[in-house]
Amino acid sequence: MALHHRLVCATLLIATLTTLPVFAQTAAEKSALVGDSPADPGPKARLSGSTRPDEVRAAEKLVADWELGRMQGKYSQDWTIATLYAGFMAASKTLGDNRYADFDRQVGEHYSWTLGPRRIHADDQAIGQAYLELYKLHPDPNIIAPLKAQFDDIMTQPDDPKKEVWWWCDALFMAPPVWAKLSAATGDPKYDAYMDHEWKITDNLLWDKEEHLFYRDATYFQKREKGGQKIFWSRGNGWVMGGLVRVLDVLPPTDPNYSFYVERLKDMAAKVITLERPDGLWSPGLLDTPSYPLPEVSGSAFFVYALAWGINHHQLDARTYRPVVERAWKALVGNIYGDGRLGSIQPVGAAPGAFTAASSYAFGTGAFLMAGSEVVKLPQARSAK
Repeated sequence: MALHHRLVCATLLIATLTTLPVFAQTAAEKSALVGDSPADPGPKARLSGSTRPDEVRAAEKLVADWELGRMQGKYSQDWTIATLYAGFMAASKTLGDNRYADFDRQVGEHYSWTLGPRRIHADDQAIGQAYLELYKLHPDPNIIAPLKAQFDDIMTQPDDPKKEVWWWCDALFMAPPVWAKLSAATGDPKYDAYMDHEWKITDNLLWDKEEHLFYRDATYFQKREKGGQKIFWSRGNGWVMGGLVRVLDVLPPTDPNYSFYVERLKDMAAKVITLERPDGLWSPGLLDTPSYPLPEVSGSAFFVYALAWGINHHQLDARTYRPVVERAWKALVGNIYGDGRLGSIQPVGAAPGAFTAASSYAFGTGAFLMAGSEVVKLPQARSAK
């Protein structure tokens, strides 16, 4: 009887263990996967920082290969890594190398093409960007079926009047491109309509009409920098500009809301270029550069991505914006180490913060790879200044 009892218990234990997600990570494992800040990252890479396509691809490949090597056998649905997966899709196309997209496919298959556990939370929808780009390459309905079912269900639920769905500006990168890409994939405009409705709620809340920048969230309305300026986080505004161009990339120009996103891109671009540091990048806090000794690479990379996209799609004047992009790209490349580590990236946060020159985090790498995917397409006949 005792033996039978032990066998039953063992069977139940095995059954329980086999139902646990094989991808569960400890907090320490997740943190290590996202990034680190070593004391000695080694020498910088010997790269020109030119916007010539071959030079851009050389920088992109070095960084992408370093991250790909670091990620082997490790998967995550978290936004921090989902941003890198989006960058991998961009790198795969830019470099003509399927290894990066193939890795994203492994991730999707590992999770059975599901999103993160928080159904409505924008951060947990971000991985859908890579899924939908993979679907575009290989239109297997299984790739988007879980995502589509989840979004269809979300749209049946009314908004909570007490809290915005996308209440922080980062969310405008995480979720809207997924909704817009799903409309493009299915041909159904209802996902674009939902995206536009929720975006404008956030826009009305967080857009500063005087500064033409976004607050990170409503808790920052009254907060100030050391120098007394309003706090506008470079990465937060980078998230928004990245989200804008990723929406515009798939939103039909005939959509009645298309011009809204173009105008917001132009508004932000015109402001951002006035805040560029002498070193070519942007400070963590956009309006108080003297308080920040180091430039911040992730926000800067998103700005380069959006500005280059705007030039390439004839939404931003090349004579005005190309010199900014060229300076900034050269400065971004100057933060690459010999092994491919991309440094000067602020860790996970919600406001301007401290970091070191060696600080490297996956979402910043993703932003850099997206930036390179647009810089490489800049017309090679240099515009007159």
